[in-house]
Amino acid sequence: MKSLKVIGNKNLNGTIRISGAKNSAVALIPGTLLASGVTTLCNIPNILDIDALEDTLNYLNVKVTRASGSIMIDTTNLENKEIPYELSKRLRASYYFMAILLARFNHMEMAMPGGCEIGTRPIDQTLKAFRLLGAEIIERDEKIIIKADKLIGNTINLDMPSVGATINSILVAVKANGKTIITNAALEPEITDLCLMLNKMGAKISGYGTKEIEIEGVESLDGTNHDIISDRIEAGTYTMIGALCGTHIKIDNIIPEHIKSLTDTLSLMGAHIDIHDDYLIIDNQNTLKSMEIKTDYYPGFPTDLQQPFTALLTQCEGISQMSENIYENRFMNVPYLNRMGAHIDAIGRTATIYGPTKLAGCEVIATDLRAGASLLVAALVADGETTIKEINHLLRGYEEIVEKLTNVGAKIEIEEI
Repeated sequence: MKSLKVIGNKNLNGTIRISGAKNSAVALIPGTLLASGVTTLCNIPNILDIDALEDTLNYLNVKVTRASGSIMIDTTNLENKEIPYELSKRLRASYYFMAILLARFNHMEMAMPGGCEIGTRPIDQTLKAFRLLGAEIIERDEKIIIKADKLIGNTINLDMPSVGATINSILVAVKANGKTIITNAALEPEITDLCLMLNKMGAKISGYGTKEIEIEGVESLDGTNHDIISDRIEAGTYTMIGALCGTHIKIDNIIPEHIKSLTDTLSLMGAHIDIHDDYLIIDNQNTLKSMEIKTDYYPGFPTDLQQPFTALLTQCEGISQMSENIYENRFMNVPYLNRMGAHIDAIGRTATIYGPTKLAGCEVIATDLRAGASLLVAALVADGETTIKEINHLLRGYEEIVEKLTNVGAKIEIEEI
């Protein structure tokens, strides 16, 4: 078991370079299995979620070669096997293999996917899409079986702009016969990244980045090379850290448009941010104003930044409100922030944050990936030493987090328990 030791209240200065996007990589890596031959993905983050995907690829007899920042995937000997719970439980993105194996073999079986316990995350929209494309679905004893005599294009009207359902719909539709139209599609940049890779492979996808995506099915796809976009959630997390305890912190290798909802919000609160083509500079302004925030689908304020932003709001002047509109159980970080000295009342999907409060280091637990990021943000501004336990959650999504923060002056280290 690993824990993270953080000595807080240090002034940070320097450059933090953002890695490839976790939420993109976990879709694109399974997506490579749609193609015959070899695909090379660059700008791959070295995080635990990629390790989990590699284990599943190996299980399916896919040859994987990893180097610094890249992964080469050879699907020549891909096998269609039931994916067991030991593999599917490790991350939510396991359910992209449902679409992949269905598209390649017209049949798949796997245990239900896992991931962070942040509330109910049903896959009903994904299953609805599969049915509309001609699949039959059997759910039995926490296992799912999906089969189709033939996959046929159709119109898929999503009840909500679900990222996972949009991605799964795309992954199946590219191999279905005829045309598929996905309406009320999610707009997240990671979906555009997936579509760009698939089009390089020979797919015929248009309209990505809009609410209506059109896909003309093709018989086969070929391997390609593709650079994954930079991680907007990692960029946002470090930008918040810079706003709290940075002096001229440079957040490098970003796509400013992807974090506009965050930077606009911070600017309204009084943060000083200088945004350039692929980097930004941010400084601690000592006093930030309170704010009312509601998470929303992209391009709204990201749910994945809600928890770390709640930590930031503990240091703002006045009463703030954070409303979580995507997941109903994403305030598990709040009791631990309060243990550190915060004053937060969380009722239902709304948290009221009274600030500023002086935080003090203590022992806390990362209950999920973004809760871990929240506790890290708090630890960096707290007095004394904070121990964050169960940090494998954090390491699932942030590449070289200790090295990146140490390089700008943080006192932080991983400790084996």
